[in-house]
Amino acid sequence: MRRLSVPVLALVTALAFAAPAIADQPVEPDRPVPGPDIFDDWVNESSNTWFVQLSSPPAAAGTSRNVLARERNAFRAEARNAGIDIEERFAFETLFNGFSLSVAPGQALRLSQLGSVAAIYPVEEIPLPTTDVSGPDLATAIQMTGADIVQNELGFTGEGIRVAVMDTGIDYDHPDLGGCFGPGCRVEVGWDFVGDAFNADPNSPSYNPVPVPDPDPDDCQGHGTHVSGIVGADDANGEDPGGVTGVAPGVTFGAYRVFGCDGSTTADIMIAAMEMALADDMEILNMSIGSAYTWPQYPTAVASNLLVDAGMVVVASIGNSGATGTFSAGAPGLGEKVIGVAAFENLTATFPVAEVDDATTEPVDVGYNPMEFSDTVPTSGTEDIVFVGQGCDADLPLDADPTGKVALIVRGACSFAEKAQNAYDAGAVAVVVHNNATGNFNGTLGVPPASPQIVVSISQADGLYIRSLTDPTWTWTDRVAAFPNPAAGLIASFSSYGLAPDLSLKPDIGAPGGNIFSTYPIEKGSYANLGGTSMSSPHVAGAAALYLEAHPGTPSNLMRDILQNSSDPHLWFGNPGLGLWEPVHRQGAGMVDIDDAILQATRVSPGKLALGESNGTTEGVTRQIRVFNSGDNPITYTMGVDSAFGCCSRGIATKGTFPDAEGLSFFLSAETVEFSQTSFTVNPGQSKQIAVTIYPEAPGGSFDLVQYGGWITVTPNDGSDVLRVPYAGFIGDYQQLQVLTPSAFGVFPALGFTPNGVNFGIAAPGRVFTMVGFDQPNLLLHLHHQSRLMRVSVFNADGSPFEPVAAKAMRFEYLTRNSTNQGFFAFAWDGVVQGPGVANANIVVPDGEYYLVVEILKANGDQGNPAHWETFETVVFEIDRP
Repeated sequence: MRRLSVPVLALVTALAFAAPAIADQPVEPDRPVPGPDIFDDWVNESSNTWFVQLSSPPAAAGTSRNVLARERNAFRAEARNAGIDIEERFAFETLFNGFSLSVAPGQALRLSQLGSVAAIYPVEEIPLPTTDVSGPDLATAIQMTGADIVQNELGFTGEGIRVAVMDTGIDYDHPDLGGCFGPGCRVEVGWDFVGDAFNADPNSPSYNPVPVPDPDPDDCQGHGTHVSGIVGADDANGEDPGGVTGVAPGVTFGAYRVFGCDGSTTADIMIAAMEMALADDMEILNMSIGSAYTWPQYPTAVASNLLVDAGMVVVASIGNSGATGTFSAGAPGLGEKVIGVAAFENLTATFPVAEVDDATTEPVDVGYNPMEFSDTVPTSGTEDIVFVGQGCDADLPLDADPTGKVALIVRGACSFAEKAQNAYDAGAVAVVVHNNATGNFNGTLGVPPASPQIVVSISQADGLYIRSLTDPTWTWTDRVAAFPNPAAGLIASFSSYGLAPDLSLKPDIGAPGGNIFSTYPIEKGSYANLGGTSMSSPHVAGAAALYLEAHPGTPSNLMRDILQNSSDPHLWFGNPGLGLWEPVHRQGAGMVDIDDAILQATRVSPGKLALGESNGTTEGVTRQIRVFNSGDNPITYTMGVDSAFGCCSRGIATKGTFPDAEGLSFFLSAETVEFSQTSFTVNPGQSKQIAVTIYPEAPGGSFDLVQYGGWITVTPNDGSDVLRVPYAGFIGDYQQLQVLTPSAFGVFPALGFTPNGVNFGIAAPGRVFTMVGFDQPNLLLHLHHQSRLMRVSVFNADGSPFEPVAAKAMRFEYLTRNSTNQGFFAFAWDGVVQGPGVANANIVVPDGEYYLVVEILKANGDQGNPAHWETFETVVFEIDRP
């Protein structure tokens, strides 16, 4: 075997033109890394609704529906006998065996203790991704993926391929989407699972968690129509002069509406929609939605895997949580068999235009994005614009008086809503927030302000230009224009980082997602420019449709490998001039390249390699790949390792300090790779297995606890493009990552109390709980990283364990991490423990003085290794029931 390596000296020389650097040393980005919004109070991220998973696999995995029905009935009887008051939301059997349901505070614990229950998971609330209307070019995006070549030169449009879009519905009246709904229409089937008024966000003024389904999946929000246009808009054969063409303009749609006109949906509604898409015989499912910080074992991800097993290609956005650092990707995109998609910036960005000048300069066009919940933006009028600083509460008074003027504010340190409110309180007539990193961005005020506010975003460059002028003015216009995107082809700042918490490689692949112009509901202007991984996922779904038309019968579980093989890695966003590539755990295999995928005669499986943790050693990790020749002639292949230097995987490794992405550190890694054969020939219709051994860097200093990765290359001699297999792993002892941390407020973990289930306080030693209503002990935990298992035991005040010793007050698996450093989870305890060995052996803990011991098993931890557990003991409290 031959080990491929490059001496460090060569690396230093290659970088000399940009910045001195050596392997294992930090590489500083030349632009700021956007940080998350900061909150000024605790944020409760707990769920009140739960998935209950029963014992047998679901019907799609082979269990008979009679068996599943008996298990559901047995669970209902057990819950009644245990005194658990459940409110059923959905009963599932096809892709998930069990229920989603609500229970009283503290009773969720009893669910996990029932003999018929295999596991419980929180039903995640899934916010609708933000949208910002402007206006025109999907054309540049489809050029980035080769979809234009497939349409114009290869002649494929996705004709006859059935694509399900799970989203806000589709405006099927839109001419670019067929103009009708039903048999014979492009939007052929669909269902509205929720109704217009549905909104699962409990913090929203329009909160309404009761779904009212109906058979009409029309879109009153816009997101789903935009996504569908990217998949397959057809500009009505040129009859619509403003029309757009999507990736696969010949597909037939299924519209599965899971959002109301505003707000959030829930994960159980998503599974209900998945089951209907399967019943409707959809071939591809696009889900531009998801739950950040979850696990591949989360129910939406597992249900998606079963769809793939059933023959459906499943594509999902990996998430827009890049500002919260590593391990921020979400389900269902984390699913083992799902294609999880990252987002790259488009070549151009089309925005509404304002003109900026002063007494000595000519007007300059500035493109802006209206923020979500902004008031309607004017199309005429001129005001002075003045820079007022950062605009947060901590910055008051503002740096300048904005009375009667447009207030210009720099992004960062607090929410956009806080900045805007402070500017309006000071007399501003509008607010313009300029980015603190390259390019423009999509922003939101969170909820509609108490009184209307005009709030828009602009790029960093435009903001600095305005600040350089003397007495500048801002003029609203009715124009839109396309602007060169300074971040074109780079990963979008919002795109989430992997890896998955079990160290599987996510995301899988990337596509254009920043500033995409596509269809929008007719009543909202017909077209819009939106950004997010929501926009990148449908590019890949459309690419899969083109491939299925070109290669009918391709197995669904091979589609990801095929698309990954032909993808093209892109440069690191932090400093493209260095020639380094964006980390694998941010872009996956790279940008989808659908024309190369269709024309390629070779496939390499698996399409990615997850290396796990090195656990402090430099021992090689060996994985097997198989090279398939589906062509008509023998092909000779040469193995290699790709990086920014053309050889030998010296790419970027990343260390993330959740939840502040500004704490991310980037390093040059220098792992080496061996192959069992570096050159070999494969005859037509045959394959060859190759052993790949990757030797990670030795951990040390700041380079410890780092994610790393690269690309195995397979170069055919038939003139076709190189194929790539991304790999990624973790350097160091993964279980050293801390889970229980104090959070931004320094108060967690703690024993808490709540008068109403909404507001929480820290319980003092000796606090008395009556166990009536909300007056129960609450464990308040800030989880800094995902954890595999949590169990809670009860101890008497004298330190002796409550008998029987094996009884547990709580047990939860696959816990998510908090999304912000202000977030926490509240786990209420109702004074009941589950005794060992006997199903439903609920034991009511008698009145007395106790404390709770929390044990947290770290991600990928060994239950038998004490070093893999974290523990916390509460203060002593008293139970004194009336």
